[in-house]
Amino acid sequence: MNNAQIAAKFELLADLLEFQGANSFRVRAYRNAARTIQELSQQISDIVEDPGQKLTDLEGIGKDLAKKCEVLVETGKFPQLEELQKQIPQSVLAMLRIPGLGPKKAAVIYKELGIATLEDLKQACEDERVRALKGFGAKTEQMILSGIELAATAEQRIYWAKADQLVSRLREHLQSAPGVEKIDFAGSYRRGKETVGDIDVLTMADSPSAPMDRLAEFPEFQEVIARGDTKMSIRLEDNMQVDLRVVPGKSYGAALQYFTGSKEHNVKIRGIAKQLGLKINEYGVFRIEEDGSETYIAGETEEDVYGALDLPWFPPELRENRDEFKMAETGFPKLITVEDLVGDMHMHTDATDGRNTLEEMIEASIAKGYQYIAITDHSKRVSMANGLDSERLLAQWKQIDKLNKKYDGKIQILKGLECDILEQGGMDLPDKVLAKGDWIIASVHYGQNQSKQQITDRIVGALQNPSVCIVAHPTGRLINRRDPYEVDLDAVFQCAKENHKFVELNANPARLDLNDVHCHAAKERGIPIGINSDGHKIDGLDVMRFGIVQARRAGLTKKDVVNTRSWKGIQKLLGRE
Repeated sequence: MNNAQIAAKFELLADLLEFQGANSFRVRAYRNAARTIQELSQQISDIVEDPGQKLTDLEGIGKDLAKKCEVLVETGKFPQLEELQKQIPQSVLAMLRIPGLGPKKAAVIYKELGIATLEDLKQACEDERVRALKGFGAKTEQMILSGIELAATAEQRIYWAKADQLVSRLREHLQSAPGVEKIDFAGSYRRGKETVGDIDVLTMADSPSAPMDRLAEFPEFQEVIARGDTKMSIRLEDNMQVDLRVVPGKSYGAALQYFTGSKEHNVKIRGIAKQLGLKINEYGVFRIEEDGSETYIAGETEEDVYGALDLPWFPPELRENRDEFKMAETGFPKLITVEDLVGDMHMHTDATDGRNTLEEMIEASIAKGYQYIAITDHSKRVSMANGLDSERLLAQWKQIDKLNKKYDGKIQILKGLECDILEQGGMDLPDKVLAKGDWIIASVHYGQNQSKQQITDRIVGALQNPSVCIVAHPTGRLINRRDPYEVDLDAVFQCAKENHKFVELNANPARLDLNDVHCHAAKERGIPIGINSDGHKIDGLDVMRFGIVQARRAGLTKKDVVNTRSWKGIQKLLGRE
């Protein structure tokens, strides 16, 4: 059993215990253990098998949790979790994903109304039965009703980042099957969509049975949904579906193009083929002869498939039938890559809610080869994160001045801040303090239920502040957990353009904010976009690649992104030089 599986078991146990009203310290212990295990670079199984190592040396892993890890590794079973799962219907957990509905209220709904599914909960809200419960009311009922759709989506689709980890495990597992020549992952995963509903795998092999037999041996396998001569579908322990197809060489490129999608892109492709007297499907490209017969003309590679239609190869991230066909007429630009980034301008330290020290974040950034970073801890309004007041901020900036001398020639450290935009408008710290910084981020963390006009006015006002450089995660959404707040992005973009300011693509896989459509809109307006990690720990700096995937879906190139430039070049864009 790998780390991801063990962490998922602990996280599920914490959810069930919290639903039952168990001791909060106990629940937190399992959540902390899940996080520790998820972030480990070494497998728990390797530590268990190494007599020179102890699980109890890991942060948050005591004797009891260590023993549970050992049992999971050795037997794959978790008796305590299995017992709880018998007591609580699996469908109940979906209620915990409704924004604002905590486990205590979910437990009341389950016990008092006997509701265990989102469908039943929706009906109860529409019948106004939920508001009658003690401690609820009409407002809570409406909040639940509006959040049910988001919770249902969260059940069905996972973050691209999580799918990427699964794909990595599947690839490693399938590569050992005898006779497998190629493995590719298609569908929404290959297109880089921010959430993925299932995993599509294409293989080319000497024998179709070999990769299918191997897939059935995947450690996270739960059941076979269907199996044919060349196709197999399985369900994993987390209910994710994996569809495997074994494809002959002459059709491999056609199948890869077809199953990558999107549906809308493929409909356009079929229309173009028809105009040329051709037919295209997952088996290849065929010329329709006068007698109605079909002659195979291409299919081994995607380049061959598109070439048969007099089209260039399309980057998978752009295949959404937006404007990729128009772009193809003049040639696709070179989309941005993670190697193009030379700095990270949004990160936190243990001065507020980060887990690592200032110097540890600097050292990790040097290891990534960055030319510069901005240290952007929270301002005081974010009291739950121990946000900085003016005195603490200026002390940190003084420390950064000293560290710039220490690290001279290795990296440049910018004096930054993630400064809250107050509910009534204006910035959280005085202008005279902000003016002393290098890089001020403006963010909305509170008052997200305000009207569209109020939130827009707050952000526009912040962008007009001469010290502010960029607005972070501009719509405030959390994928599968919180809808974006109401904001007029056209007005925000216009203000950013007029004031030589930037907007952020936050690379945290739970945010990816701005989304791909909004990033493309910013690009069209000529507004530079900053791709930043928002890292709260050393490992958190690694999320930049997820932001890059999103940026590629938006058609962004190196020149569209702020932090592909030198710091001097950024200052020029800000109108400071």
